[in-house]
Amino acid sequence: MLVLARKLDESIVIGDNIVVKVVAIENGVVKLGIDAPQDVKIMRNELIEEVKEQNRAAVHVADAAEIDELSRLLGKK
Repeated sequence: MLVLARKLDESIVIGDNIVVKVVAIENGVVKLGIDAPQDVKIMRNELIEEVKEQNRAAVHVADAAEIDELSRLLGKK
């Protein structure tokens, strides 16, 4: 991991066409502006982790007891 120090209004360039600029620093929070082509996906990491967790929960494999209970609730044997 590359770690860089930047001050307010300073930028870094990623590749040829992505610019990350420090636009504000308030109460220990750094606000970044990102200038990138529209085809570059940008998402906060915590949202990616939340989606991964939801996907894991959706793939939950039901055990035999859960299937039997669901069948009973649906009125099937």
